[in-house]
Amino acid sequence: MTNANIFRLACIIILWIALCYLMITSRPFTLWVAFVIVASGIVVFVPLYKKYRKK
Repeated sequence: MTNANIFRLACIIILWIALCYLMITSRPFTLWVAFVIVASGIVVFVPLYKKYRKK
């Protein structure tokens, strides 16, 4: 992986963590909030994993 790819991946991870933090602090933590966080992680990181795993 090049430095540009690492930087892009780091930005996406930081943004995802920030959005998860906002979701957790804005409402009480329930199973629905946990489901949304896990589902968003799958939607965001599985395609990236597949993309960089091939190379």
